[in-house]
Amino acid sequence: MYVKWNSTDYMRGEKKMELRKKAEELLQKLTLEEKIGMIHGAQLFQTAGVERLGIPPLKMSDGPMGVRQEFLPSNWQPVGRSDDYVTYLPCNSALASTWNRDLAKETGRVLGEEARGRGKDVILGPGVNIKRSPLCGRNFEYFSEDPYLTKELAAPYIQGVQEWDVAACVKHFAANNQETERLWIDVEVDEQALREIYLPAFYDAVKKGGVHTIMGAYNLLKGEHCCQSEYLLNDILRKEWGYDGVVISDWGAVHDTEKAANSQLDIEMSVTDNFDEYFMANPLKEKIENGEISEAVVDEKVVRILMLMMKLHMMDDTRKSGTYNTPEHRRKALEVARESVVLLKNEESILPFPKEKVKKLLIVGENAECVHANGGGSAEIKALYEITPLMGIKTLLGGNAEVKFVPGYVRDEKKEESDINWQESSLENGGGSVKELAVNAEAEKKREELRKEAAELASQYEYVLFVGGLNHEYDSEGNDRVDMKLPYGQDKLIEEMLAVNPNTVITFVGGSPVEMGSWLEKAKTVVWSWYAGMEGGNALAEVLFGAVTPSGKLPETFYKKHTDCSAHAIGEFPGGSKVHYTEGVFVGYRYNDTFQIEPEFCFGHGLSYTTFLYENPALVQKNGLNYVECDVTNTGTTAGKETVQIYTASVERKETEPVQELKGFEKTKLLFPGECQRVSVLVEGMIEKKNLRIGSSSRDIRFVIESR
Repeated sequence: MYVKWNSTDYMRGEKKMELRKKAEELLQKLTLEEKIGMIHGAQLFQTAGVERLGIPPLKMSDGPMGVRQEFLPSNWQPVGRSDDYVTYLPCNSALASTWNRDLAKETGRVLGEEARGRGKDVILGPGVNIKRSPLCGRNFEYFSEDPYLTKELAAPYIQGVQEWDVAACVKHFAANNQETERLWIDVEVDEQALREIYLPAFYDAVKKGGVHTIMGAYNLLKGEHCCQSEYLLNDILRKEWGYDGVVISDWGAVHDTEKAANSQLDIEMSVTDNFDEYFMANPLKEKIENGEISEAVVDEKVVRILMLMMKLHMMDDTRKSGTYNTPEHRRKALEVARESVVLLKNEESILPFPKEKVKKLLIVGENAECVHANGGGSAEIKALYEITPLMGIKTLLGGNAEVKFVPGYVRDEKKEESDINWQESSLENGGGSVKELAVNAEAEKKREELRKEAAELASQYEYVLFVGGLNHEYDSEGNDRVDMKLPYGQDKLIEEMLAVNPNTVITFVGGSPVEMGSWLEKAKTVVWSWYAGMEGGNALAEVLFGAVTPSGKLPETFYKKHTDCSAHAIGEFPGGSKVHYTEGVFVGYRYNDTFQIEPEFCFGHGLSYTTFLYENPALVQKNGLNYVECDVTNTGTTAGKETVQIYTASVERKETEPVQELKGFEKTKLLFPGECQRVSVLVEGMIEKKNLRIGSSSRDIRFVIESR
């Protein structure tokens, strides 16, 4: 049964009281019009300041994978300058695959420093929504299907951002798990699932991350729009969690002046340029002047905004300056990308490729030369550069090998880009839909020709690499996928290549899992790479050729087909006007493990070029906390890292409980052959009447410490 969290003050003591006193003193000097200007967008990405009192505007930017390019104040057109190129960071799914809290914090630090370097006050991220379905178009922006893994990475990420006097804005609060009809879909979820699956990351963002701002979601929860929700924003966020930071709406997520004003929402943003007509603009001012709404509700919002500005040192001379596109930032992006690569399968040790022996290499697949930074919706990045897999491999080989590239497949011809950014029409048609690209006969004919060419070449080369997967036509805000199938005829291409060269290495780039069943048994080696940032191609090349041993672990279940996911098994994705989360807590591996549904690759799975021996497990108590310890020894021939995962399993399981849940993990240091490390893993929560399962994935359990 779920337990409500205890309420504690978000900020404690004299500092909080001092900031509030200063904010309230400044509030008394503001006119109603000035206060109204501070609680709604005055430009697409900023509010109005009050120059006469030295109150600056609050400047925001999208930031799932880096600070977004500059747009015109009231038009979704890029400014078009050369000073807004930034470090393109790996997506949150890639970061989650590292299972590395330190890298999460370092990623946050890079983002925070670059946001300050670009003059931003609020960076709109991280996204901590749970991956309820593998078809959600924004999954690449999120960490995991698992609330524990999500919150353990999100909290240090937030701390890293905010070290730079920039507010992180954790999003989307809450139960925003699909793009289809995202503006109007009404989520029905029971209290246990809400508390155990969908809210923990937000709670830790507040309590451990100390997040300064939170973004409300587009959808409704239990009949209330999230950005106007009394239950979410007042009962849970303010009263129960004691949060006194700023709540910002998603862009266009407010629908009623009175409800928004009387809710705990502080700032309304939208995608349109009629700023004075926003619900919390002139319509609110008129209702206050008419006595329909108390001015006191606006005062409290302004006080919270002023306190935020003081926390960020926006009105004094002590604020950090920041910078962007530094060599150090690019090194951090490379570190994350390296540890994010997941080796799914490697029979006969096909990988790593022997660099000295590879004199001729065939690379097939459009994703080998495709750049991804400029797509995905609000996650798009104006990257200083992006190393593709093809470039990364050529750079690593340094001209000592002949690298032949052929595309193998072609995507459908893109329609001419509109002069109007997609955001301007994002409030239409419920805000999103299921996207199924139309079959293009001409493109199909071209693909047939390209498949034939690729297969013929594959038969002639000893070393063959396929690089396919998804792109931002499929992984994108505003659209959910219709299924998990590979687009552009890639399955046929892979089958034909494996038929003539069984040693072909299959590599994917993407933000969500794909079906592999038609050819997986024939493939000896499969590698998964995400949208891995500007250094992703270099990282992948280093893994493929053994300069780096892969250590990535899947942060989500890779299903055989999407109907093996609980949301689809019950027929509740994407839903109609309502979507009923009747699967409850049985999300991801919790569903598959409990009901014995075999995944293609399980949660936490990831192979290495070396092997690790687990020994001497023990339960240890330190300062009232429970730790599982074990020795991890590198028994192979190359250096590598391992992630020890701890799952708890109730001895007397209730029907509403999954058979096991992740409750702890730790990644080792780089262990050289023969080296041993005693790993100590903090186990979250109560362990009475629970078995502690120690493993390298959810289905590779090495030891069980039985309940005492």
